[in-house]
Amino acid sequence: MKTPLSPAEVHRQYEEALSAFVKSLPDATLRVRLSGEADDFFRSLALGVWNADGGSLTPGYVEYYNAVYHRGAPAPSILYWELGTAVGNYPGFRPPESFLRMRSYDKVAGTSFSRRFVDVLTLMGLLFASVDGVVSDAEAAFVNRCADALNAQCDRDAIVGGKAPLNAKDFVTVKPAAAQADQTQSVQEEKPPEPEKSLEELLAELDELVGLDKVKKDVKSLINLVKVRKLREKEGLPVPPLSLHLVFMGNPGTGKTTVARLLSKLYHAIGVLSKGQLVEVDRSGLVAGFVGQTALKTQEVINKAIGGVLFIDEAYALTSHTGQNDFGQEAVEVILKNMEDHRDDLIVIVAGYTDLMADFIHSNPGLESRFNKYFYFDDYDGEQMLAIFRSMCKKNGYTLDEAAGTYAKDFLSEMYEDRDENFGNARDVRNFFERSVACQADRVAALESVDKDGLMALTEADLKQAAGDEEDPPAEG
Repeated sequence: MKTPLSPAEVHRQYEEALSAFVKSLPDATLRVRLSGEADDFFRSLALGVWNADGGSLTPGYVEYYNAVYHRGAPAPSILYWELGTAVGNYPGFRPPESFLRMRSYDKVAGTSFSRRFVDVLTLMGLLFASVDGVVSDAEAAFVNRCADALNAQCDRDAIVGGKAPLNAKDFVTVKPAAAQADQTQSVQEEKPPEPEKSLEELLAELDELVGLDKVKKDVKSLINLVKVRKLREKEGLPVPPLSLHLVFMGNPGTGKTTVARLLSKLYHAIGVLSKGQLVEVDRSGLVAGFVGQTALKTQEVINKAIGGVLFIDEAYALTSHTGQNDFGQEAVEVILKNMEDHRDDLIVIVAGYTDLMADFIHSNPGLESRFNKYFYFDDYDGEQMLAIFRSMCKKNGYTLDEAAGTYAKDFLSEMYEDRDENFGNARDVRNFFERSVACQADRVAALESVDKDGLMALTEADLKQAAGDEEDPPAEG
């Protein structure tokens, strides 16, 4: 459970988010209408959220309710019994009348302000749900139903943009282990947890990865450094300060996520982390569209990562955006604060292109002080890409004859030699493998009969078709 919000914080977040949205509307009449309706609408939304949670209110909720007003509008002064009655008698969700005008404006102008209003509703609903420090399943479900109702109206009017990926369910507060024990006991009895791998087994997994020789050496050196540090602590010897947060630099598809997942388990195996899970996220998973909501969104992600590793892919996107309505820096500040607050049980790994990651680290003194270890992931060469392709075939039950193996080697070597800024490394290999499997399936499905070997075989023709290198069929007649 998080610390409950103060009424002042509820007012600040509500005021800033609403003001930012209203100011963004280009239609003056629409701005006036929404400003006149917003407080009543969002206070009604708060009633619905608290009703969904069972209507169990404390006197503190009176202050939260009375904090929902924007600058220039009168503050409400509801009493405790009045609030309890209003929550108990919640009439159901109704969109503000200005939402119809908003959709009409969008239809004519080709804009998507009504879609953005749905985001505001979701964020405000989460704000009201979190006043007690907990976002429950019932509260999140209610917020999603309200958002879906508005999105359905936008869909009927063919408003551009489509449904936003923001899902209130993603913010449900994870229950403490003790509170979940009764609910999960039967599941655990049916399916015991997989045994944790030893340090030696995890290091063997690392060695099995294709290429990455420098990264493997760096990982092993880091693990040795931590092991010796813990031995010195045990003997009462002084240990220098050590930051285990890492920067992964390299092109896409070079194994950064795979290594991060192994590192999270390695850190757990040597006692650095209590759980060893990996939580992977990018800018879209941390940054919201309105002031004050990014902190909530980022904190929820971090709560899931405590005890393990938070892996932020394309982290440079948090600071590379410009404009007064960009809140990436707010996410960075929340991350830095948590790195300090949970320095003994949270490790952050940021990843992305080499040049862009250097700019990201230098964009904030807090980042420079906490990230001082860099792992460089080189592109895979042709031989390594062939090894990855063969491992995919073996793992998925496919075989290559000599001709197919030779073609795959030549094709992947040429892919490496001709690489440009869009080169995807292992991702390109996986795409080639999946296309090859699809081509093989088309060929095999047309056969009258096929044995096990035939189901497994990837032929040179399959690979050529997947590569777009088919020979033209002979001309008829």
